[in-house]
Amino acid sequence: MRKYLVFFLVALASSLVVFSIEVAPFPFFHNVEFKMKDLRLLVRGPLKPPSSVVIIAVDNKSIKEIGRWPWSREIFGSLIKGMAGYGVKVAALDVVFSESQNRNSDRALAESFAMSGNVVAGYFFRDEMHPIDPAVLAQIQSSKIQQLQIDPGVASIPLIEFACLDANIASIGQSARAFGFFNASQDTDGMFRQAPLLMLYEGDIYPSMMLQSLQLYTGENAQVSIGKSGVRTIRIGNLMIPSSQGGGLSVNYYGSEGSIKTYSAADVIKKRLPARELQGKLAYVGFTEEGIYDIRPTPFDAALPGVEIHATAAANVLEQRVILHNDNTILADRVLLLVLPLVLALLLGLTPNATIGLLAGSGLTLLYVAANYLLFSRYLVDLSLLTPLMALGLTSVGSEIYRSLVVDRKARYLKKAFSNYVSADLVAQIIKNPDSLKLGGEKREISVLFSDIRGFTSMSEQLSPEALVQVLNEYLYPMTEMVLEERGTLDKYIGDAVMAIYNAPLDVSGHANHACRTALKMIAKLAELNRSFAERGIQAIDIGVGINTGDAVVGNMGAAIRFDYTAIGDNVNLASRLEGLNKVYGTHVIVSEATKLLAGNDLPFRMIDLVAVKGKLQSVPIYELMIVDDSEMREVFGDALRLYMNRDFIVAMRKFAELSTNKKDKVSALYVERCLEFITSPPPAEWDGGVVMKSK
Repeated sequence: MRKYLVFFLVALASSLVVFSIEVAPFPFFHNVEFKMKDLRLLVRGPLKPPSSVVIIAVDNKSIKEIGRWPWSREIFGSLIKGMAGYGVKVAALDVVFSESQNRNSDRALAESFAMSGNVVAGYFFRDEMHPIDPAVLAQIQSSKIQQLQIDPGVASIPLIEFACLDANIASIGQSARAFGFFNASQDTDGMFRQAPLLMLYEGDIYPSMMLQSLQLYTGENAQVSIGKSGVRTIRIGNLMIPSSQGGGLSVNYYGSEGSIKTYSAADVIKKRLPARELQGKLAYVGFTEEGIYDIRPTPFDAALPGVEIHATAAANVLEQRVILHNDNTILADRVLLLVLPLVLALLLGLTPNATIGLLAGSGLTLLYVAANYLLFSRYLVDLSLLTPLMALGLTSVGSEIYRSLVVDRKARYLKKAFSNYVSADLVAQIIKNPDSLKLGGEKREISVLFSDIRGFTSMSEQLSPEALVQVLNEYLYPMTEMVLEERGTLDKYIGDAVMAIYNAPLDVSGHANHACRTALKMIAKLAELNRSFAERGIQAIDIGVGINTGDAVVGNMGAAIRFDYTAIGDNVNLASRLEGLNKVYGTHVIVSEATKLLAGNDLPFRMIDLVAVKGKLQSVPIYELMIVDDSEMREVFGDALRLYMNRDFIVAMRKFAELSTNKKDKVSALYVERCLEFITSPPPAEWDGGVVMKSK
């Protein structure tokens, strides 16, 4: 739980850091976000725009045929009349006539406006102050937003505000149907991605040329709703315009220059178009000839004419293919900024190591990128790319640093501490769940195995120290392997003796059986070693193994500067005593009754005595784990032992003698001697059949 808690805290901190960066004025951060969204648009590719919106362009053809710009206002007036003659429904002019040319020319242009009755005259806001003709200002004010809903408590409207404006002279503007500003808005990297819809001037809200032209085209007035955070909704009849809080529309570009159907102004003036080519169209008049048009870099085109941005935005609204970037998407961005790192923190908590954690983080990142693109390409939902990815990256890095410095360091410590005496699978379990390991001591049921070499002292006298160490290493290495193979824990080497425990430090199902099988493997391996020793002229060795099962205290014991993972208690001592009894009975493996009962019925055991080991008063049954199973011998020996316990020493001796002679059974030979003893000197009346051992 501590790991999960830390990962969650890292995720929350990552979200907070990214949020702080996002709301701070860091142009580089926002520019990267813009570029990522541009890439998303480019991957989607060009789209086919609607045919209802067109551009009438003062293009290279027009300049060559009619002459250099500026044209006389009579010529521009003929363009307006030509569009009206072709049936253009609304003509929006991305041009302003702010100065008088001459009275006749100005009158000719004004008359063309009045005759067509569909002109949206353009103007633009500016910061530089200069005198404004009151008549001009009155004309502009006639087009301000009328249907405006402002929530109670809104102290200020968060729209772009300018101090002054440039518009058509009054004599020309008076004949226009409506007015709209054509200011453009560029992002911090110089790209044009938004079209401003509303601006503030002297306390009133004014529509853009695009918004004003849509009002005329649909015959509906714009309805604007403003809340405390800014513009909430803009509606024109049935058309919903998702606006940013600052009154901007995210332009869904159809492609590079020429995506919107464009006609040459010269063809309109000279009436070279088919009769109904422009019937019912919303036409934007502007410049595309190099040197006279306003260059606007966009994701698709580094030099898109400004008039095409107005036309594109209008087409977006008419076909309701508008990029959704408003209060709802901003809220979704905030939620994702919090939720995605928390999801990653959960995944990292479930992963066992940094490699899988990296795969989990990469998978979640790719999943979000794919979902983000899918929502954009199909539903035009404009969700942030950079902020969630940054938060995911910080969460991944921070969590993996913690994993490396704390979790993995602890895992490395545990691996180093236990790998020398615990099987690999147990080490893996400890690392996976270190809390299951109670360092410092705990009481638990374990099986304890002691093994010791017989005659090691005499061997040490015959071999040089170097040769003795080599023999000992050749013996201890495979014996240790047998312990680890059976999921045991190597407790320690005591000279030539091996102590191993089972079911500690972690639970091992069937630990008594594992301990017994370790003993059988040890004896089998010893036979291989002795063959190798014989080939090299080294004395053969023999071992005895004692196993007991019961409660003991296990844990790290010692001091801070030197400690050892071990087990202590009476049951540990009993296992050591059982190992020593092999010398008495001539056996290899002796186990306690508790071990025999827990080891299962698939191993060949025979009870060989009731013994009170040194330091104990009560006799306990002991069993031999037979190296080679002989069921007939076990049955005969069991019968003989029952006779012996029932004091029928003469009959018992005959059976023991038969086993000793025919089966070379050393335990039976020992009982032959005991029977002879008891025949001549019967045991006392309180004798329970057991024997008390006076030595270890």
